[in-house]
Amino acid sequence: MRTTIALKLLMAVTGVVFLAFVGLHMYGNLKAFAGHDAYNEYAHHLRTFAEPMLPFGGLLWVTRVVLLVSLVVHVACAVALWRRARSARTVPYVVKKHTGATYASLMMRWGGVTILVFLVWHILNFTVGKINVSGGPTDDPYDLLVDSFSVWWLTLLYLVAMAMLGAHLHHGIWSAAQTLGLTPHARSRHLAKVLAFCIAVIIAGGFSLVPIFVLAGVIEK
Repeated sequence: MRTTIALKLLMAVTGVVFLAFVGLHMYGNLKAFAGHDAYNEYAHHLRTFAEPMLPFGGLLWVTRVVLLVSLVVHVACAVALWRRARSARTVPYVVKKHTGATYASLMMRWGGVTILVFLVWHILNFTVGKINVSGGPTDDPYDLLVDSFSVWWLTLLYLVAMAMLGAHLHHGIWSAAQTLGLTPHARSRHLAKVLAFCIAVIIAGGFSLVPIFVLAGVIEK
């Protein structure tokens, strides 16, 4: 039991790390509405932040290490909990197999896999490989953003991933609140559910605005 609680606590803590990151990342993406120079200035500032205490790009590398460690811990805990729940289920549940809890668990599991696959592509697209599917240059962050989301199928994949992110955040924030002991009463449970839904909508919706407006031609070079 203690191990199960520890795994859930680790998932909750690393989930908070991811929540803080996606919130800040969404804010940065919205800089695209301010135009080419504002967006690129923001991207450059991330690389020069805290100089000379940190080297060029130092903040990004610290962030990447923290996120990578958090990701490994988060996924490892999720797999361990899933295996534990599966091994404990000696008799198949026939009556309860279509309950909301089971559906939410399936959404968390497969939604997490979808987000993980998308994350790999997203890093290749904008960070490591800098793949421009339109065939244009990759040395300008704003232009790469516009070129990428001008492709309808790439924007569609991105929006699907954001929908999965929203669902994952919705259930994950609620579960983390329970694990951290923040929902001892009916009122606090209701508040946690409402807050989880609002945060999920704001973050998933905020991420979706830029690709939608690029595809619509509102954000352009």
